[in-house]
Amino acid sequence: MTEGGIAKKIFFFSVPLILGNLLQQLYNTVDSIIVGNFVGSNALAAVGSSTSIICLLIAFSQGLAVGAGVIVSQYLGAKEKQGVQDAVHTAIALSAILGVIITVGGICFSSQLLRWMHTPAEVFDESALYLKLYFGGVIFSVLYNMAAGILNAAGNSRRSLLYLAVASVTNIVLDLVLIAGLHMGVAGAAVATDISQLVSCVLSLLFLMRVPADYQVSLGKIRVQKKMAARIITVGLPTGIQNMVISFSNVLVQSSVNGFGAAAMAGFGAYMKIDGFNILPVMSFSMAVTTFTGQNYGAGKIDRVKKGMWVTLAMGFVYTILTGVLLLTFADPLMRMFTKDAAVIAFGKQAMRYFCPFYFLLSIMHGLAGTVRGTGKSVPPMVILLTSLCLFRIIWIQFVLPLFSTIDGVFVLYPVSWAFGTVLMILYTWKGKWLVVKR
Repeated sequence: MTEGGIAKKIFFFSVPLILGNLLQQLYNTVDSIIVGNFVGSNALAAVGSSTSIICLLIAFSQGLAVGAGVIVSQYLGAKEKQGVQDAVHTAIALSAILGVIITVGGICFSSQLLRWMHTPAEVFDESALYLKLYFGGVIFSVLYNMAAGILNAAGNSRRSLLYLAVASVTNIVLDLVLIAGLHMGVAGAAVATDISQLVSCVLSLLFLMRVPADYQVSLGKIRVQKKMAARIITVGLPTGIQNMVISFSNVLVQSSVNGFGAAAMAGFGAYMKIDGFNILPVMSFSMAVTTFTGQNYGAGKIDRVKKGMWVTLAMGFVYTILTGVLLLTFADPLMRMFTKDAAVIAFGKQAMRYFCPFYFLLSIMHGLAGTVRGTGKSVPPMVILLTSLCLFRIIWIQFVLPLFSTIDGVFVLYPVSWAFGTVLMILYTWKGKWLVVKR
């Protein structure tokens, strides 16, 4: 990452990340398509409405993986082998501990969260069953995310893509067997996801134990080293808190959607699966520039950091404009993949009209946040994203949403909060002192 053409480096590093995220979103989407077509609209609503709770409880682990990736990439850029080793083994230990906590917490509190979200009675039981089974295997997802973060920090994003591809095929096959064949309903969808996450977790950890590189993992060295753990948490904690609080605001949004009934839940949930095919590549560009920035910042190459930021912004802008147009053009056939219920389709298409024209704002906000985060300055992006994507949304839900009599008040909240966050992130990147190199 510290040598050669910048656009080429970022693009070819981003492509496996994008494909990996799209594969992960693909098997999540296939879950919903198969459930919607073979079980029904209520089951589709149950799976879709559970997404915000799942994201809430695993969001912190994703932030921790980002923090570990930043530290590993900086040590790699500085060519400090012992630092890389300490960071990698501490990161794996932290993720294992966190995975156990999230698994237990998810199983114990999912039903209470569903009640708090005013989940309609007709979908409550299926939602609770899906969540409890899903969280039974969430530790595999937490460990995989950390392993993938290490691989990405080392510039080996193709390897994590390969394991996601295997997991995606496994998930789709199991969906067809368990849901369409054995008629297990939402339980089959959850079990299929758990097994596929186990597969990607095992494959990625086995590779890390065999790779002849500075970031090789040895089981006997996996432990929490206090100083390194403190450094990983210092960088990862703001991102983890940011992810959790933003996910909490999404739980509030989902609760608002739930108030419009099962059809609205199913339509919004189905579109959120489509939405992932636009959002996740944006997040992949952000992850790529975080790694690029981390390595070049660690090597003291500030000019490359600045150029990498502009390259990332251009890539994200072009991608989101193109995909936004495509999604709006094919809105009807896309929604009909999930269900033939006209009311569900109408809610999904309504969400598209508010989301698709404004995805470019999200790409700018996350591209800048990823660049700043790569220098180790993770608190400012956290504050900005929490202000715009959480606090602003909570205020909107409490004081503005009651002024609307339709679900439009929920949908318009998304582009407005994106615009607010983008403006704040531009101002900080322009005026903030985030490129000061301390030696």
